[in-house]
Amino acid sequence: MTQSPTLRLDGKTAVVTGGASGIGLAIAQTFAAAGASIRILDLSGERAEAAAQGIVSAGGHASAHACDLADEAGASQALGSLIAQGRIDILVNNVGTAHIGTVETTSAADFDRVMRINVNSYFYATKAVVGHMKASGGGVILNMASISGSCGLADRFAYSTSKGAVIAMTYSVARDFLHHNIRCNCISPARVHTPFVDGYLRNTYPGREEEMYKVLSAAQPIGRMGKPEEVAMLALYLCSDAASFITGCDYPLDGGFINLRG
Repeated sequence: MTQSPTLRLDGKTAVVTGGASGIGLAIAQTFAAAGASIRILDLSGERAEAAAQGIVSAGGHASAHACDLADEAGASQALGSLIAQGRIDILVNNVGTAHIGTVETTSAADFDRVMRINVNSYFYATKAVVGHMKASGGGVILNMASISGSCGLADRFAYSTSKGAVIAMTYSVARDFLHHNIRCNCISPARVHTPFVDGYLRNTYPGREEEMYKVLSAAQPIGRMGKPEEVAMLALYLCSDAASFITGCDYPLDGGFINLRG
């Protein structure tokens, strides 16, 4: 009887960008619990260190690295340093920011900022590791996209544009490195309840946080927001050997948002 692959990452080293909070932290924790050694890259070195220490305290292996991944030189230097320390098997591109506005109300500066963080950071990180993965016999790259990249969301012009670019980037990388044993996929969540969402509600709807939380939750046909841990479990599958036949795919994780809206 052939033994089925398991959702384990024993002996693997995974880089998780934006891994100090929210979805990135959940992915880092889940991967560590599955046996991977985690490298957390985050703009905040303090938060990255706290996240890494939490993983270590739970019995896992992790290290923290402060880095502005939207800066090409900084991203190249940080990832180059990690590559010099040993093989990188998995790259999870998870850095991101949001923006509210239509094409009319979005300034050029805001558009450039969103694209720099949401797209350029993925480009710089992927460019920094893909040659190493080729030389090492392969690897897995997972990008965090969004349902906004493939369907219309009101007042999300810059954000939607950036996430559409991430989906296209995923397909391109998957195609170009198919024969180098490098798989590349992306996950497109709907709204996920993270500290970012809580901060958005506090800043945008002061005094109405609970009311607006219910409104945003109801936008998903399933009736709630996603959980970071749910995204992390799909990420674990896609980065494990159990998904060795999967590349060049975008996976909506949306509570029925795309197909089941009334």
